[in-house]
Amino acid sequence: MQWSFKLGSVAGTEIRVHVTFALLLVWIWVMHYRIGGPPAAWEGVAFVISVFLCVVLHEFGHIAAARHFGIKTPDITLLPIGGLARLERNPTKPLEEFVIAIAGPLVNVVIAGLVIIVVGGALGWEQLLSPQDPRVDFLARLAGVNIFLVVFNMIPAFPMDGGRVLRAILAWRLSWTRATTLAAHTGQAIALAMGIFGVFFNPLLILIAIFVYLAAETEAQGSELQAISAGTSVSDVMITDFATLGPRACVGEAVELLLATSQSEFPVLNEAGRFEGLMTREGIVQAMRERGAGAPVITVMRRDIPTVDGQSPIDASVRLMQEASTSAVPVVDHNQRVVGLMNYETIGELLMLRNADGRFRPGGRVRRSR
Repeated sequence: MQWSFKLGSVAGTEIRVHVTFALLLVWIWVMHYRIGGPPAAWEGVAFVISVFLCVVLHEFGHIAAARHFGIKTPDITLLPIGGLARLERNPTKPLEEFVIAIAGPLVNVVIAGLVIIVVGGALGWEQLLSPQDPRVDFLARLAGVNIFLVVFNMIPAFPMDGGRVLRAILAWRLSWTRATTLAAHTGQAIALAMGIFGVFFNPLLILIAIFVYLAAETEAQGSELQAISAGTSVSDVMITDFATLGPRACVGEAVELLLATSQSEFPVLNEAGRFEGLMTREGIVQAMRERGAGAPVITVMRRDIPTVDGQSPIDASVRLMQEASTSAVPVVDHNQRVVGLMNYETIGELLMLRNADGRFRPGGRVRRSR
């Protein structure tokens, strides 16, 4: 994920922290400082760090369950709203989905139980239900937060674990795509209710509702794409007629192509037709502003763009595009020569056609052109 930095690795999984997490710590420090001065401020920061250690353990609960089913987890990213574990592939069986999803909240149940045992009889429900109050005992607040994490994560809405548990239960009787659609719609209904509640009581709920609603839509689209990908390769739907740039081209030539064609991405190819880099609309505009029309494209193009084989499933190209934060990937043949282009516009059109006719499936003889 962009704007995140690596803290370290545990058992092959990178632990990354988004830069906005630092803003959260600053905000917590200031708010607690106003209540009790420097001691309260530093205790507040320590408490937030302890909470996020619990979040990391929560994510490693998912990771341990995923590895039991042979699914690796490249990294975890800590955000102000929680943690995000990126799986190498999504589970495809209801039992896998259920176990992986429930493993995280179970870790928080164990943490809360251990803290309650350590604190013993001194812990009351009022303390557990006031984790935001810095005047409450540190361990009591920590137990309360873990209980909250269990309840919040089990809300049946994506991207929370409860949404995945609901999909797993539905998938025992329905197809994976249908189960995802129903779970996504359930989550969006909850998001709308949460947003309406937030208008009257807590504006923060409106932001959470928007996040949940969009996450549910993204999950549904991803499931549709995965369903289309079964038996369909990138070569079936890739763009085969597209403009390219040579290694000696300048930014001015890229501007001319941008204006003369409907493309937004232009592969830079060498004399043998092999991929050297990619010029995007944003890159062209930035290069014009910073370097001018005469700058060679090889000095401003993106070189970190992966390539995809034409026989790869469509969702594989999407995964590569997301990991590289790019809007397109070139498709290469066995000689590594570029024979096509895959971008988000192509994928969006594919999903629209699928929604227009649920029976639609790209044919191997059809090639899209530009």
